[in-house]
Amino acid sequence: METIGIIGGLGPEATVDYYKEMIGLVAQKNGEESLNYPEIIVYSVNMETFIGRLRKKDYSGAAGYIAGCINKLAAAGATFAAISANTPHLLFNEIQKNVSIPLVSIVETCRIRAEQLGVKRCGLLGTEFTMNASFYADEFAQSNIEVVSPEKVDIERINELLFTEMEHGIFKERSKSEILEIVGKMIEKQKIDAVILGCTEFPILFRDKQYLGIPFLNTTRIHVEAIIERSLDK
Repeated sequence: METIGIIGGLGPEATVDYYKEMIGLVAQKNGEESLNYPEIIVYSVNMETFIGRLRKKDYSGAAGYIAGCINKLAAAGATFAAISANTPHLLFNEIQKNVSIPLVSIVETCRIRAEQLGVKRCGLLGTEFTMNASFYADEFAQSNIEVVSPEKVDIERINELLFTEMEHGIFKERSKSEILEIVGKMIEKQKIDAVILGCTEFPILFRDKQYLGIPFLNTTRIHVEAIIERSLDK
């Protein structure tokens, strides 16, 4: 097995979910009695440092911070790495150019899964940085899949729920219902046929594969499957 490096802390709840998903998937593949778990190195970054630089539009500084943390994972023995958050993938290419080990992209792996499902128009939920950026749309265009974001007022509300609740480990059924109302509007007005859970806190709140009759793409689970597949292939 290769040694997996994980950039965590963006946020902590998602990092814990990644670890549990990785261990659970390996147990599923090897058998529940097996103790043959992969070697995993987790570097939990300072979210305020990263998000603060994004808010100041210091994209080079934000990318450099994450790249520096990944190089620390490499120095500790990781042979490849993954970032357990969607928002840093806004800077994925710049980060990859400045690290010494390969990265597994959450956006690319999600595109491949969306193509396998045969969806054509995905609604994107995430932080305001993710929903207002084009990195998901650009990647999915390679598979002729459209990606659309909610209306501006809904982007602001989703971002507020993320940073006042979910990033602090607070997951409310009321907030889940509110987000589903937004998705319902996107189905009606924007004709989406799938949802990208483009923040790795969302899969903690939305555990089912489908809601409102359309698939919800669990970026955490999809990413973890690719990470473990790469690890076991070696």
